[in-house]
Amino acid sequence: MSYEFDYLVFIGRFQPFHQGHKFVINQALTLAKTVLVLIGSANSPRTTKNPFSFDERESMILGAFDDECRIMCLPVDDNLYNDQKWLSEVQALIYHVVGDDDKVGVVGYHKDKSSYYLSLFPSLGCVNLPNYENLSATPIRKRYFDCGEIDENLPDNVARFLDKFKNSEDYLRLQREYNHIAEYQLAWQHAPYPPVFVTADALVVQAGHILLIERGGDYGHGLYALAGGFLDTHETLFECVVRELYEETGLVIDPNALKSEHTFDAPDRSARGRTITTVFYFELSGDELPALKAGDDASRAFWLPLGKLDGKMMFEDHHSVILKVLGL
Repeated sequence: MSYEFDYLVFIGRFQPFHQGHKFVINQALTLAKTVLVLIGSANSPRTTKNPFSFDERESMILGAFDDECRIMCLPVDDNLYNDQKWLSEVQALIYHVVGDDDKVGVVGYHKDKSSYYLSLFPSLGCVNLPNYENLSATPIRKRYFDCGEIDENLPDNVARFLDKFKNSEDYLRLQREYNHIAEYQLAWQHAPYPPVFVTADALVVQAGHILLIERGGDYGHGLYALAGGFLDTHETLFECVVRELYEETGLVIDPNALKSEHTFDAPDRSARGRTITTVFYFELSGDELPALKAGDDASRAFWLPLGKLDGKMMFEDHHSVILKVLGL
């Protein structure tokens, strides 16, 4: 059989994999010898937005096809604040697989602004497909965590997996988090305008270690985060970060240790609502790490070697923030 492409690349998060995704891959299989599926947010922890691991999503995809030998899945990490790094890593994945003489294209559909990646590969062919029945994974996840509903627009193997996953501790924890977020948003339902929250976070580094807290409570429970919190009405952002740093870690920071400050305002960086944060980067001197004492929202405060940073353990966008500020 003659194919128009040797490889077609399909990029998505597939949280979960649904019939719209399957339609794209089916169409791609008629056009290409091999479909290369790049699964995004592979370095994210389980959250209500990214509830399933790379391995689970790979199984969803391959299990939905009889001809799975022509489908190859690879993980793609998030780089929320560095498009060029994300793009270079995606290119490296593609060119590690394809040959110099292979004809390669990108396949997908313009669902929303998250589909912008289709325009980032001008040197490759592009196959634009219609959005199959306007399906989106977001409402599928919402109904799943809201009432345990298994959407009818899922392949049979995916529906079976989601039904089994409902009996897991991970599902119960995510459902608690989902309910916490819903209750949080309910408190603002009568505001005249959608609220915009302002926070300040501390990125403190010393001797190759970074200061982190482990979150308590239902939202982001057990995940690692920068110390920080919401701005009080009477304080400046710098006063806020100094206060939060002390309350959550017991560390009294020297203002002279401030190296820089950065604003992060990705509209969906927090599931609770629009939240804009200023990150204050402090660099401490000396080879003896200060003692810490967790408090407030933190169940633990600790120093982590920078070489042990793991996106799968990090809260919200804090891993991307750290990579951006430190240039890692």
